[in-house]
Amino acid sequence: MNIGIVCYPTFGGSGVVATELGKALASKGHKIHFITYQQPVRLDIFSENIFYHEVKVSDYPLFDYQPYELVLTSKLVDVVKFEKLDLLHVHYAIPHASAAYMAQHILKSEGINIPFVTTLHGTDITLVGKDASFAPVITFAINESNAVTAVSDSLKQDTLNLFNIKRDIEVIPNFICLEQYNTDKDTTELKNSFAPDGEKILIHVSNFRKVKRTEDVLRIFDIVRKQKPVRLLMVGDGPERSRLEILCRELEICHLVKFLGKVKDTERILSIADVFILPSESESFGLAALEAMAAKTPVISTNTGGIPEVNKDGVSGFLSDVGDVQSMAENAIKILTNDTTLNQFKEGAYKQAKVFDLHTVLPQYEELYRSLITKNI
Repeated sequence: MNIGIVCYPTFGGSGVVATELGKALASKGHKIHFITYQQPVRLDIFSENIFYHEVKVSDYPLFDYQPYELVLTSKLVDVVKFEKLDLLHVHYAIPHASAAYMAQHILKSEGINIPFVTTLHGTDITLVGKDASFAPVITFAINESNAVTAVSDSLKQDTLNLFNIKRDIEVIPNFICLEQYNTDKDTTELKNSFAPDGEKILIHVSNFRKVKRTEDVLRIFDIVRKQKPVRLLMVGDGPERSRLEILCRELEICHLVKFLGKVKDTERILSIADVFILPSESESFGLAALEAMAAKTPVISTNTGGIPEVNKDGVSGFLSDVGDVQSMAENAIKILTNDTTLNQFKEGAYKQAKVFDLHTVLPQYEELYRSLITKNI
């Protein structure tokens, strides 16, 4: 198949999922065309069967804000015609689904029929979607897509509750490329560089937005460190970074906390962690938790959104209510009780990650693509 993938070129979330999906499809012989305004972080354009088409927005003095949706639409029309694509797969409802709809109808007027799949990832529904000004466009784009998928049952229900949806939504979960996680590799040297006295390592990875409740991470760590010798690694960056640094000073834990900034190779840093902390206020899936579990790192998380579909309480980690830092700290301490308990949770985390292995999820997308292409819309 010859497939166009439209996504945001982000360090995490939908951008990573879309990129890894495209790479996996390319490895199976499909031709994959990434269409976005910047090369996705994890994309190697020198790989066989992978192509990148930049959406270039010109600086025109008439507009205060450049019309990306229209430029994207024109680019989709051009790529579909020139590359003879069979299908478009757009990640995120706006503006990608609405742009795909416009491109589809422009192409139809020229006798070219191309279906498009819209995958809902989370904030396009739970955050942006709650803005009433976007509701008509999101509702229309979802209803007019040839197929719609959501990354969790929780997100599917949120979508149905928030919008007047008159079509089926198929749940195809996020996935993990387990082969990227070499859990048998010796990481002693790397771990010693962060925990020189043999301390256990707690870790958090996110974009440091308010919804991630990153201050809770520090407060959880502060409770744990008073009972266990631990260190904390904060991976990522974002608007809450400066507040976190101030809180570190207030809690007098700066000497135990390391801010690593944005890290492309998260697999390597997760491999040395003992507990992953995810205290988010909202998560439609919890991809960061799944990545941690693939590295045999148990997860302390909230029980919101799609997280319980990923993190199994008492098996791959523990679940707590949003904001209950005391409960999350106590659960972390339980996991760190002794090496036997820790290893049980590490194995439980890895076993649960296998449920979302790429080789299990990828055929679901391939089957969906083929069913749309053969319908000849």
